[in-house]
Amino acid sequence: MMNAPARVHEASSSVHPDAALQVLGKPHDIAVLVLPGFSHLALHAYIEPFRIANTVSRLPLFRWRIAGIDALAVVGANGLSIPVGVTVEELATDGSYNCRLNQLVVVAGEPVEKQMTPHLNTFLRLLARRGISISAVGTATWLLAQTGLLADTRCTIHWSRLAAFSEVFHKPRIRDSLFVKDGQYSTCAGELAAFDLAVDLIASQAGAYIAQEVCRHATVEGQRSGSNRQTGPSGLAFAGVSDKLAMAMRIMEENVEIPLSMGDVAHQVGISRRQLERLFATHIGYPRLVTTSGSGSTMPSA
Repeated sequence: MMNAPARVHEASSSVHPDAALQVLGKPHDIAVLVLPGFSHLALHAYIEPFRIANTVSRLPLFRWRIAGIDALAVVGANGLSIPVGVTVEELATDGSYNCRLNQLVVVAGEPVEKQMTPHLNTFLRLLARRGISISAVGTATWLLAQTGLLADTRCTIHWSRLAAFSEVFHKPRIRDSLFVKDGQYSTCAGELAAFDLAVDLIASQAGAYIAQEVCRHATVEGQRSGSNRQTGPSGLAFAGVSDKLAMAMRIMEENVEIPLSMGDVAHQVGISRRQLERLFATHIGYPRLVTTSGSGSTMPSA
């Protein structure tokens, strides 16, 4: 469904030069592919910043459509459906989509393992070959990994899927981050992190001023960096992500006054030191751990 003109009160300031330069070309065209069971929170957290950007700039900087596997309305996780404005077949057929597509965004549902089909796989790989930027929101990172498009690519996925993803897919370089951009592909943890990914795109396309105005209009203090972690560094925060990592974090916290060596922590957890270091690199982002001189304490090293 093509977006309707914004109806909210427009900003009183004049059009900013960054936005004026952007609109000299065509609006940045986005197709948002929603799959059954998608998160309405993630979908609207991603789309609304573009509506606000158009409003505060008083320019049609962005244009978007909701895409579907077919023309039928798609039902989200909360039971509410959303109409489809364009099908993947129409997007894939040259000349049928009446504007140049700049970005494909995939918002997947659960169980994501059952959402990949040969038709969807062919479509995603086709758009990748055409050089179109592809973003995966929430669990949709799983789908991109299934196509093989994320081989040797830095990426992220919702924290509840981090452990399973790292066990199933070994070629993508998974990170515990709000969002990650790596070349043609960007991946996002989903939910409210989708807002941050959208604002980052607005900043790159329309300038920092418009991005700041979008945050201000949305009563958000400021744009969060994509490198921000989804979870805190406590053992409890990693519950459900990796039992071994959660146990290691708990042991380290319990012995903070007289730190244990990395080898001792690994021994108590029941895995090798190398395996424990790999868990830290995968879920926390530290590639290795070192022992500080003069003590047995373990410290993260970039």
